[in-house]
Amino acid sequence: MSKLTHLDEKGQARMVDVSAKDVTTRLATARGTISMTAGTLGMITEGRAKKGDVLAAARIAGIMAAKKTHELIPLCHPLLISGVTVDFTPDVKANAIEVEATVKVEGKTGVEMEALTAVSVACLTIYDMCKSADRAMRIGDIRLVEKSGGKSGHYSAD
Repeated sequence: MSKLTHLDEKGQARMVDVSAKDVTTRLATARGTISMTAGTLGMITEGRAKKGDVLAAARIAGIMAAKKTHELIPLCHPLLISGVTVDFTPDVKANAIEVEATVKVEGKTGVEMEALTAVSVACLTIYDMCKSADRAMRIGDIRLVEKSGGKSGHYSAD
């Protein structure tokens, strides 16, 4: 097992010192799914939600969440993010929406946590805006699907 980088020699939490790392282009993409009833999916895709445009609000929430990840995740570095995209793919057969976020930075540390946070908050926003219609919605399968840049190089999920 490799040494945990967020612990010092005494086992106490610390923020990793990235000052010696090179600035590189770093990119991360994460995905997740929110499942719902067919009626709820139709309400979202047809723009009939009482609270307004669900996907527009979820997109903005995901982008904002990526930018504020360092305020939510302990020991996470604040980053000058270059770009964030949050996209939605409705799946009528599965009564679900796949949420995908891609985050880019020119920096010394990766943006995996920012992409994962963007997906999580976008899904939570969809839930919040539609909970009056469908409290049984399920958020799941949130995962990193690809990352590039930095010393560890490229990663792509199977």
